[in-house]
Amino acid sequence: MTTKERLHKLVDELSEQEAEAALVIVGRRRDDPMLHALVSAPLDDEPLILEEDASAAEALAAHGRGESVSSDELRAELDLD
Repeated sequence: MTTKERLHKLVDELSEQEAEAALVIVGRRRDDPMLHALVSAPLDDEPLILEEDASAAEALAAHGRGESVSSDELRAELDLD
């Protein structure tokens, strides 16, 4: 069975409410330019250096503390809407 066949089978088994929710999720994913850019980006195969590791760890910690902004907030701040 192909992936699309499995997906069709799964969709056929969804309730109307589940199908609505799935449609919203898929629609947002397809329309989000940031997700599209991330999926289209080439893999980063450069080795990390210690400063990059420390910076990434600090960014992740800041995000965990709620000190980040969503892509929607950033687009609004940059007048990209």
